[in-house]
Amino acid sequence: MMKHNDQEASLLRMADMRHKQRERLAYIDFKLYFLGELRRQDLLDRFEIGLAGATRDITEYKTMAPQNLDFDGTAKLYRPTEAFKPLFAHSPRQVFMALSSGIGQGLDHEPMPMLRSEYPKSLNIPDVSVIAPITRAINQGKAVQLRYTSINSGHSIKKLAPFALVDIGARWQVRAFDLEKLQYRDYVLTRMCDPEVIVEKNYDQATVLEGDFLWNRVIELELVPHPNHPKPKIVEMDYGMTNAVLRVKVRAAYAGYMLRTWCVDCSKDHHIKDVDFALWLRDPLQLYGAEADLAPGYEDPRPGHHNLIRAM
Repeated sequence: MMKHNDQEASLLRMADMRHKQRERLAYIDFKLYFLGELRRQDLLDRFEIGLAGATRDITEYKTMAPQNLDFDGTAKLYRPTEAFKPLFAHSPRQVFMALSSGIGQGLDHEPMPMLRSEYPKSLNIPDVSVIAPITRAINQGKAVQLRYTSINSGHSIKKLAPFALVDIGARWQVRAFDLEKLQYRDYVLTRMCDPEVIVEKNYDQATVLEGDFLWNRVIELELVPHPNHPKPKIVEMDYGMTNAVLRVKVRAAYAGYMLRTWCVDCSKDHHIKDVDFALWLRDPLQLYGAEADLAPGYEDPRPGHHNLIRAM
């Protein structure tokens, strides 16, 4: 096991390194931890460095964590020891992405998966010619003008002030302020045509963002095993619950989308009988005032309110 003083020394050593070297050491750590082996060629292929540079990086890693790896002379590669302790904090989400989709070697390279894996392919893929103007506008605090096709009103020309990208699982959307109708909406990227970045003199992104109450409001939801689930303890394990409760925070603007994606029964009487609905929202009133139209089984208590699909 790495001693506390050794850990401090390693952290101080990393603090003095350049970003590129820290990135290569993190890659060494990743390969040993999750794939159980490391070759010098791995560093050459990933970072396009020379053999001498790869050797220096491995030597540096061994200096910082000598108990982490042994050289297998027969296979001519390094393996983690039983005393291995990762030097870097690896995000589970990034780990799965790297293993299943690969780590890119630049924007012009298609990454290759590191392990055999299968995951849902995206069926809704916006064109980069649409993505680029939208992301430039968000980053630069500018507006866009574009042609848009809406479920409700068909084709129209819109002038929007986009300020955030949102992945709702099935597709990518843009949170934006309609500069002509003066309202906040969600717009689907694949329904946009010919977006053009424009300068709108009276538009200030910070002011517009501050005015979006539903975007800025964050609510905490308490999800519990569905009362009809035959194995609630397994549900607790699946979701890492504490005292049989999973607490998640979501933006009020997207509560309905998220709960639908997660297959959470939001009805008062937990009446949804479907094996995919392993979770139940313990208190539907937590959604009061949020955009929850799409939450499965949810009934808005506001008089005369009817559930509508929000994305135009």
